[in-house]
Amino acid sequence: MKVKRQVWGHIPLLHITPEQEVETALPTVVFFHGHMSAKEHNLHYAYQLAEKGLRVILPDAHLHGERSEGLDDVQISLRFWEIVLTSIEELAFLHKEIHKQGLAVGEPGVGGTSMGGITTMGALTVYPWIKAAAIMMGAGNYVELAQAQMAQYESRGFQLPISAEEREKMLSTLAVFDSSHHMENFNGRPIYFWHGEQDVTVPFEPTHRLFKELKKQYEAVPENIVFKREREAGHAVSRNGMLEATEWLAHHLVQ
Repeated sequence: MKVKRQVWGHIPLLHITPEQEVETALPTVVFFHGHMSAKEHNLHYAYQLAEKGLRVILPDAHLHGERSEGLDDVQISLRFWEIVLTSIEELAFLHKEIHKQGLAVGEPGVGGTSMGGITTMGALTVYPWIKAAAIMMGAGNYVELAQAQMAQYESRGFQLPISAEEREKMLSTLAVFDSSHHMENFNGRPIYFWHGEQDVTVPFEPTHRLFKELKKQYEAVPENIVFKREREAGHAVSRNGMLEATEWLAHHLVQ
């Protein structure tokens, strides 16, 4: 496995390939990290994918990793949706760059853990070119999740620094990327979900509910959508989940 630190545009990333195939066009995956994490924390996914003959791009999200601006956890949490929407926007640039550099065979897959899984769900609603996806502890019900996050802050007596008008504007923007509002956009593309039933950070039930609704769109290709649940797992992907996700992406991207 070859790992290169690069900067594409203004985005620091790790570029991972099988050892002898740095210059070869390969099936490619863009994989997003979680909240308060960074690109190198998903190298185990990249290793498994590279072993299966794939190229992997691990970008740092806005305000994370090499893009840190020294904010504390609360300040970063308040900008959660700004970070997610920035990653979705930047994925279009990464996609263009992958093809410009002649790195990919076909269209890339996309995946991510936690915030990265949330990002992936939003990207699937707006980018029809995504070939396959892996959603690890993610969620696609953006509006519901944002409302729950704001209610949680307010229940702790925390005054959110936005007006009622700004709140409504934010929710209407999130609705554009909300999977529950745009299920037809998934168009039968292969999606693997993994979620722990004891997850309190990104709750299990809303994502499982969304999956069951989404599954109705997959009647013609039921094998293209899988939801793996683990009864005792919390907000941490099991080794088995990681192996299944990388196998799923490789299976659907390597022709």
